Amino acid sequence: MNTKLNKSDWIVIIIVYTVSITFNSIDYYKEGNMLREYFVDFSVSTIVSLSGVLLFIYWLIPNFLVRKQNYIFFCFLGLIILFTTGVIDYTAGYWSAGKDWNKFPKGLDFVLRCIFRTTDDLGLILGILLTKKFYEGQTQFLKVEKQQKENELKLLRSQIDPHFLFNNLNTLDSLIDTDSEKAKEYINRLSLIYRYLIQTKDSEVMELSKEIQFAENYIFLMKTRFEDDYEFHIVKNNAICDFFIPTGALQTLLENVVKHNKPDGVKAIQASITINNDQLTVVNTKSSFKVKSDSLATGLNNLKTRYKLLSDKEISIINTDKNFKVTIPIIKLSE
Repeated sequence: MNTKLNKSDWIVIIIVYTVSITFNSIDYYKEGNMLREYFVDFSVSTIVSLSGVLLFIYWLIPNFLVRKQNYIFFCFLGLIILFTTGVIDYTAGYWSAGKDWNKFPKGLDFVLRCIFRTTDDLGLILGILLTKKFYEGQTQFLKVEKQQKENELKLLRSQIDPHFLFNNLNTLDSLIDTDSEKAKEYINRLSLIYRYLIQTKDSEVMELSKEIQFAENYIFLMKTRFEDDYEFHIVKNNAICDFFIPTGALQTLLENVVKHNKPDGVKAIQASITINNDQLTVVNTKSSFKVKSDSLATGLNNLKTRYKLLSDKEISIINTDKNFKVTIPIIKLSE
């Protein structure tokens, strides 16, 4: 669940605090409270309760409830936040009312009063926000899930693309007559690619090491077919064990390089796959020929949608006159 506050969340917060302050002002007026109580109580209560809400939304819930699922620690820290904000709110209210400090509650009575007071302040607004976030998350999940099914069909079609097979068979036909040993290697690599595509067609994510192996086989086919028109490099700056990416992500990125960059016969298209920390980057030089932007956007948009379902991280696309760079987050399932 994404707990970050958006524009509509802040509108809800403003409305709730406005209504709360309005009704409390009426009660204060009926009770004949002093003017300083209006300013001190409403200001302190709003600031303290809003601070507590933000602590829950941005720190406590994401870290200890969503990611670590440490419910005991969540409850413990939640009580500390409630008590701390309650101490400030209760003490400020006691002072503004001009009450006798000799009668100020102590011990367990003071702790319970503080927690109960701030629970009233935080409970309503926090409950409304979390309920709103839950239904927004459900709506987004259903939307992305529907898109994911459509993407799976598109991905499956691209994996068994008859043009891909036809082009490779043509290359193989010419190799049989000119280089039989390379033809055997070509058949082996092609079979490995299709075996991988069949084995992983139902997998949402795949080990990065296996995706790299797929990329190496795919690059071999492209290098054999196009010879010196493309130059591919794989740079591993760190170990890739226990790392995952969406299945077929590398296929999409490598296909983009070949499909949308027609060599000019003079300079080869330079493409590199770089693995660095928690990111994988594919960058390629651009040819002088125009790119079919609609088909380019389709593949990358599908990849963006898949990341929305699998991770809270987003892919980065930088398109300049000379280079096209796509960076995708590496998924660590242990987190």
